[in-house]
Amino acid sequence: MSKAEHCEPSQNPKELGPEELLPKLNSELWSQAQKPGQLIPLLQSAQEAYGYISEETIAYVSKATGIAEAKVYGVITFYKQFRLHPLGEYLVRVCDGTACHVNGSKDLLDVIYDELKMDGTQDTTPDGKFTVETVACIGCCSLAPVITVNDDTHGRLTPLKLRKVIKRYKRRAAKSDKQKAAAAAASAE
Repeated sequence: MSKAEHCEPSQNPKELGPEELLPKLNSELWSQAQKPGQLIPLLQSAQEAYGYISEETIAYVSKATGIAEAKVYGVITFYKQFRLHPLGEYLVRVCDGTACHVNGSKDLLDVIYDELKMDGTQDTTPDGKFTVETVACIGCCSLAPVITVNDDTHGRLTPLKLRKVIKRYKRRAAKSDKQKAAAAAASAE
């Protein structure tokens, strides 16, 4: 079993020192860190292990590759695949493919931001419950406009229908929080 299979994705890389970070990652890949062309695979490995790339991970990648932190950060921010913050519990993807775009996906995005009290400058709500992102195509053009929330697809949306969908997920998130708090209180007794 490789060291990557022992990865604990829930462990925050901020809690790890440089000497502890490497064992959580794909050791075969990281042993090749100094070879040209390894930066993107290394960043992918780090994100796969932790769900996002923290400042501490950027510093470690910089040290492992000999590439300046500013350049590592530049690569991360250039490619949409990389995240600098953890994903929310609910990942909302808004399709902006041609069919969805001409059927009002921009209006749907505005509704989502309004319902989640987001201003559009951040992709995750402050409570960490929702992450919103646009995607080029979800592949459900006949349902345009469409969004997904985690693995659930919601199509033929109007702003009113979408508000109901988002409110339903907000209720689920609140219920989940209450259940977690009750379980924590019960285990503390």
